[in-house]
Formats: sequence, C-alpha cells, structure tokens
Amino acid sequence: MDLHLVTYFVAVVDHGGITRAAQSLYISQPSLSQAIRTLERRLGVTLFDRTGRRLELTEDGRTLDVAARRILADVERAKAKVAAVRELVSGRVDVVTYSAFSIDPIVDLVRRFREEYPHVMVRVIDGDGPTGVLGALRRGEAELGVIDMSVDHSALRSVPIGDQELVLALPDELAESLPDPVPRSALRDIPLIQDLGDKSNAALIAELVGGTANVVIDCAHPSASWELVMRGAGATVLPRLVAEEQLRGVSIRSLSPKLTRPVGLVQRSGPGSPAAAAFVEIAQNTRTTGTRARN
Repeated sequence: MDLHLVTYFVAVVDHGGITRAAQSLYISQPSLSQAIRTLERRLGVTLFDRTGRRLELTEDGRTLDVAARRILADVERAKAKVAAVRELVSGRVDVVTYSAFSIDPIVDLVRRFREEYPHVMVRVIDGDGPTGVLGALRRGEAELGVIDMSVDHSALRSVPIGDQELVLALPDELAESLPDPVPRSALRDIPLIQDLGDKSNAALIAELVGGTANVVIDCAHPSASWELVMRGAGATVLPRLVAEEQLRGVSIRSLSPKLTRPVGLVQRSGPGSPAAAAFVEIAQNTRTTGTRARN
C-alpha cells in the first residue's frame, strides 16, 4: 500500500469529505477522489458510504482507519529516529581494536568524540589482533577499527592517526646498568613481562629479541603487568603515553633505533553511519606524532 494513499485516506476521514481534505493536502478534488478509488480497488473493499452529503466510513473503512493511523504514527517515529541519528543526538558507533591500542589512542579518541557528541553511545569491541579487527569489520560487527597501519588493510578505507612510540619501562635497579636510550640488542638480556597471547605483541617481541626466551612472565592483563613492573619483577615494552600515565616509580627509556608503529582507523567500504563519519573526523582532527594529542 502506498503511503501517500494512506495519508489521503486519513485526511478525508478527518475533514469529513473530499473538498476540505483536498484543500488541506494542496491537491485537486478529482485527484484526491481518484486516489481514494485507487485505494478501494487495491484493497477490494468500499471505504466510504457516499449516499449522504458527508462521507461516512463503512465497517471496512473503520478497520482501515485504525490501521492507517498506526502506520502513519510508526512512520513519524521512524523519521524522528533517523533524524536524531543524522543530527547525532542519538545512535551508536561500534569501534573494534585490540590490546595494543586499547588505551592509546582509543581512550583519547572516545573522550573527544563524547565531548562533541554526548548523546551518541560508543561501543569498543575487543578483537584478537589485527586479523580479528579486519574480520570484525568484514562481518559487519563494527564500522571502524583501530589498527597497526603496517598490516595489510588494502581492501578497506583508512585514515592515518599518527605514529605510536614504543618504549621500555623497567625498574630503576634494572635501568642503572643500561644506557639511555637502550639498544634494541640489549633487550635480549632483560627479563620481560609481556602478553604472548596477543599475537601482534608476541610477533613484535619475537622480532625485537629473536624469540621469547627472555619473557619471564606471560601476562594477559595489562594492569597486572604494569604492577609487576612497578614491583620490580621485570620490564615491559609498551606505548610511551601508556607508560607515562599508567606506571609510577619506574624508568622509561626509548629504544635505539627508535621503535614506532603507524596507527590508523580502518573502515568498511560503502557509506558509513553519521556517527562513524563524525568519529573519523575527530580522529583526523587530533592526529599527532604521539599518537595522542595533549591538552
């Protein structure tokens, strides 16, 4: 059933006849009369008793009147919801990432987005490394992903955010015997605390030290790893901004050569939601070499 025919029908009921209804709809009387006859023909019923001066609803007409008003109300509610999302006064954006970026840059991106759009919900989904992020995007489980840009993402649209520097955080007693910055080759002799269950992290450590033989604690919980470093159990490689904000009373050393990885947003092809477009804009406006912008 065409929505405009439903609208015309309700107008005729409300105005008690074709003439006033046509005036309210800004269409001609013959056009409105034809529209009502078309509706009756499609439904196979007579909607109005036309024997008197005022059109009266038949039994079928009264049944349709209830349904028609419900249809129009549902359409208006749907329009309002769409408008709210387009104007970003409601809605949700789903972002997938993994532990390497769960604090930097996710926390700052979400904070900035929420400052601009306080009525839009952000859902941060955990992916199992870069492969998990790309898989979640392809399956439609999220619109955006935060990922290491050196990973092959050629099938997706991407927005560079910046370069994330990785540093060594270690207890002062371990730092005393090391130069500053610390040569990458020296990592082989340092007891490390890392999450080897994170495939991307495990691959990074294996590349840095030629394996994982000196990983003395394999810990999947970042907060526990940081606490272990602060209590002198070993060292860890992590983003500089995370080290500076989350670890206390430890030494933070750059590596030589400097170790960085490019970070960016990846997005499914095709039109995204207004909320996703706004999130991308926030990311573009807050690019740094940190990666996180500092106030």
